Amino acid sequence: MSSVLRDSRTVGELLSDIASDTSTLVRQEIELAKTEMKEKATQAAKQSGTAFAGAVIAYVGLLTLVAATVIGLGHLIGYGWSALVIGAILTIAGGVVAMGAVKKLKSEGLAPEQTTESIKETKAWAKDQIRR
Repeated sequence: MSSVLRDSRTVGELLSDIASDTSTLVRQEIELAKTEMKEKATQAAKQSGTAFAGAVIAYVGLLTLVAATVIGLGHLIGYGWSALVIGAILTIAGGVVAMGAVKKLKSEGLAPEQTTESIKETKAWAKDQIRR
């Protein structure tokens, strides 16, 4: 014997319920995406502000050290050559640091991961509902 559950709702009512549920899910997905993106943007802004403050302080210290190094090395090889050598070293070091920071930012990403997962689940649910 086959045990089939009978639903007293008409096909039109079932389709209406699916449309209503889908509409609710879409609104919830949009709200989730908004919330998640706001949280990620807030985190990024805080981290960027802190990084900028640290960079300004380090920059002032670096300028002082560069001046002292150029003066010190200038006594040995001349001030022009000293500035050139120190400038080249700092340019290379700065490029390496900047490239590392860009690589890290790219790897973290700002995509709304929870929303993406939730949308996949909703899509699977909707397909399942249509098959029934």
